[in-house]
Amino acid sequence: MSTAASDPRAASLTVVTDGDRLGATLVFSLIAHGVLALGIGFTVDNPAPLRPTLDVILTQTESRERPDQPDFLAQTSQQGGGDSETPERPREASASSVPKPSPGVAPVPVTAGAPRPEPRRQEVVVSSTAEDAPLAPDTARVDTPDVPLPTSRHLVEQSLEMARLAAEIERDSQNYARRPRRKFIAANTAEYEFASYMRAWVTRVERIGNLNYPDEARRRNLEGQLLMTVAIRRDGSVERIDIIRSSGYPVLDEAALRIVRLGAPYPPLPETADRIDILHITRTWEFEPGNVLRNR
Repeated sequence: MSTAASDPRAASLTVVTDGDRLGATLVFSLIAHGVLALGIGFTVDNPAPLRPTLDVILTQTESRERPDQPDFLAQTSQQGGGDSETPERPREASASSVPKPSPGVAPVPVTAGAPRPEPRRQEVVVSSTAEDAPLAPDTARVDTPDVPLPTSRHLVEQSLEMARLAAEIERDSQNYARRPRRKFIAANTAEYEFASYMRAWVTRVERIGNLNYPDEARRRNLEGQLLMTVAIRRDGSVERIDIIRSSGYPVLDEAALRIVRLGAPYPPLPETADRIDILHITRTWEFEPGNVLRNR
């Protein structure tokens, strides 16, 4: 007794009794039974896989030069050709199909579909007491021809064809996403690039017109002047020709149109900061005495 009282470490020791062990065992047992009864579990939620996609727009025309800042991706370069001032993505009547785990319709053999069987109808016999009742002749009866039912493959192909036609109609209504940049110049233009281009264009048109002067106008000694606008694309091809004021003689008007078409294609448009897509040149055409064509 004296030795235990004199040792200080013996006083700091905690004595674990059998009751403490029993209490701890009961607590852990209650926790384990609670987890099993409530069905509490922990799982890791795997996110859905992301499928990479790429949108490509189909264009109807092609430009020789690549745009500096393209708005969309397409199979060819396109400088623009729509009716909108802002870039807009061409729309389609039907959306693209969503990837599905099933292989689709094509790999699976399709058999001909048939309607569900109907219960057999009971024939009703109608008797008449009148002996002179008229009977319908056999020639009045019309046999209904047997029409084969469409197969499931035919119905699927017809649905796909309708979807393709709807997409083509939508593409025809809005083929491009942006309106082309146009510029209108006349004889009094002040820009050096387009002034030199128009001077060379006028020289070429006058030379072709004098070499191909209309024979009927030469025989009839016709004279007159007309106002005409010619739209030239970036590559030098002619987009359209508009006669603003006629000369009064259809022969001279047709001769002016033919001369412009004979001179095409013209040199490409000059490179400017505006990057004009179509240049409109408005000039006065004069068929003067002596079978001379002047453009001013």
